Formats: sequence, structure tokens, C-alpha cells
Amino acid sequence: MNLDKLRLQWRVLTFYERFEQIIAHILSIVISVVIIVSLWQLIRAVIALLLSGAFDALDHAVFQAVFGMVMTLLIAMEFKHSIIRVMLRRDHIVQVKTVILVAMLAIARKFIILDPAADPAHIAALAAGLVALGSVYWLMRQRDDPVDAATAERTAQDREDRI
Repeated sequence: MNLDKLRLQWRVLTFYERFEQIIAHILSIVISVVIIVSLWQLIRAVIALLLSGAFDALDHAVFQAVFGMVMTLLIAMEFKHSIIRVMLRRDHIVQVKTVILVAMLAIARKFIILDPAADPAHIAALAAGLVALGSVYWLMRQRDDPVDAATAERTAQDREDRI
């Protein structure tokens, strides 16, 4: 049944929409491989630190290394999530809010792995970038939340009408 539904959906797609779907699937596979390899490397690094007795969460260098890798995985997973939304045809393109969220995660990662002796101007620039991205994200959510609420209400009403 699902295969028939997919075939029907594929037939009604334009050439570019089909191209977009193929690219999304390829990117999804590539990012999945990156996530798996990164997770494997993170596990190996933590096990090596544990076995050598060097794992001290209070040691700044260890903290930076481990949580930098964790944040990298989170960023990759958020990218994968945005691509899956395209593949499931919930969104036609990668949404700007997702790109802003990923950029905010990348700056948060940078703060985590930042050298404590970093130049104050560098820290201020990162902070300003994070505040700017956060402001844009907040404004976009303010704009989209009423639309999302109305869509959710219509979906709920449609379900009730079917019953």
C-alpha cells in the first residue's frame, strides 16, 4: 500500500521536485554516515580516556574535547532532521529557521571549545553573533507561531469532522 502511494506521489512531482527529492535522499545518506562515524569516534575517545584514567570532567581540555564532539553530533543531527523534513515533503526547501538554529548551535559549540585565554574581542563578536541569530530566530517564531497554531487547529477540526 505504501509503495503504491509513493509511486502516485512521485508521478505528480515536477522534474525539479524529483531532483530535490533525490538530492535530499543522497544528502541524508551522507550525513547519516558522518553521524555514525562521528559517534564511533566519540565512543572510542571516551573509552580511551576512561581506560587511561585521563577522563576528568573538570579538566578544561577534556571537557572541551568531549563536549565539542557531542555538539558536532547534535549539529549534524539537526541538519539531518531538516533534510528528512524535505524528504517527507513537509517542507519544500530547508527552512531558514533551521539554518539559524544550526548556526546558533555552532556558536554554542564554539563557546564550549573556546580557549579560556581567548581575546575578549573574539568572545564579544561571538556573543554579538549569537544575540543577533537568537533575535532573528525569535522574530521568525513570533511570525510563524500563529500560523502553526491555526494549521494545528484546522488539522484537529478535520479529524473531528471525519469521525
